[in-house]
Amino acid sequence: MTCVYEFEFFEEDGAVVALPFDLDGGTMGENLNSAVAMASDWLREMGNYALIDGTALPTPTFGNVPQHGGTVIAVSAVCSLDAIPAVTASEAANMLGVTRQRVSQMCRSGLLTCWHRGSRLMVSIASIDARKREAPKAGRPKKEAAGLVGAAARGRQTTV
Repeated sequence: MTCVYEFEFFEEDGAVVALPFDLDGGTMGENLNSAVAMASDWLREMGNYALIDGTALPTPTFGNVPQHGGTVIAVSAVCSLDAIPAVTASEAANMLGVTRQRVSQMCRSGLLTCWHRGSRLMVSIASIDARKREAPKAGRPKKEAAGLVGAAARGRQTTV
């Protein structure tokens, strides 16, 4: 899928800001060329996340008038789930040291970015890496912490 949106490019604080019409957000670059490249990358990511979520980006409008005294440029990006580095859910489970079922739970709860490619559940490598950086501890909370939570829930004070 090719996405084409107009962006307004204008200078601010020594950088070139790129704000899209019809979408929230934006990006910037050191000069106009880098800002246009960043806008294309930003648009590709927005399109890819829309594909993952199964949603549609808003319909773009054209012939927009600059709002910040800049220049309006149409920017395009090719969006495709095939371009996102990903592994199967089983491979993700191996990478994370958890079961395939736990990966499915993490996908449903939004802890991992996932989508279906045919009958296969795919998991983005970026979301796996982010999960590894969080380094969650395995297992249930320790008894001390569970006791504090339980006592608080019952309205009692506990000393440790």
